[in-house]
Order: sequence, then C-alpha cells, then structure tokens
Amino acid sequence: MSFMKEFKEFINKGNVMDMAVGVIIGGAFTAIVTSLTTNIINPLITLITGGHGTEVGGLALKITDSVTLDFGAFISAIINFLIIALIVFCMIKSVNKMMDAGKKVVKHGANGEEVEVAAPTCPYCLEEVKEGATRCPHCAAAFDEPAKAGE
Repeated sequence: MSFMKEFKEFINKGNVMDMAVGVIIGGAFTAIVTSLTTNIINPLITLITGGHGTEVGGLALKITDSVTLDFGAFISAIINFLIIALIVFCMIKSVNKMMDAGKKVVKHGANGEEVEVAAPTCPYCLEEVKEGATRCPHCAAAFDEPAKAGE
C-alpha cells in the first residue's frame, strides 16, 4: 500500500476529524480559562494578599535586576491547569455516560414495561456486537446464529 493511500485512509477516519475539532475547541477554551485567571482570579489574589501593580499578590521575588522569581505566574498556571482538567474530566465523564446509555438495549416486557438487557457480546473475544450480527466486527468470528441481546 502506498504512503499517500495510507495517509488518505488515516485522514478520512472519523476519529481524526473528532480529534482536530477537539484541539481547536481546546485552544479556544484555553484562551477563555487564561482570561478568567488573568482578569478575575489574579486580581482577587492581589486584593486578598495586598499586592500592587500587575504582580499577583506581590508574589514576585526580585533576585537581581534581570532575574525575578514570579510565583504569581506559576500559581496562575496551576489554576489554569486545574480548571481545564476539571472541565475536561466533566466532558469525558458525560460522553462516557452517553456512550454507556447507547450500549444498553431496551426491550418491552410482557406487561409493557421497558426492561434493559445487556448488549450482545462475541463469545470468542468478548467484545460488544450489534444485535442481529452474524460475524464479530472485532475478531471476525462467525456466529452459529445471529447475536441476541442479553446473551
């Protein structure tokens, strides 16, 4: 297989496009969080700790004329990281919850109530398969009969 053909297959996969969108949205979101930290949280820290000027709470330690240890900038970076990590965690948790909800098969019982049953799995590789499948998309094993939910 040629290099260009492999590259086209790689680019056309859905997860590559999803990743690109995620990177773009992540960059935009990082700018929002940085602005929140710089324009709202840092001035509050400055107010609380009695700092002055643009330094965060006077947390910059001047060593020489050209060297300054800026603990305020470091604290700002930590706050940025924690906010972004919290938002990413919440997003991943909600996406995983939606994915799990989509995997459940709902059938109607004898009384008409909805009953959740486990999605069918391949008896060979134990990966989830769609109901009615006659072959596993993961290991290519052939089933004796179409896959059924709850098995």
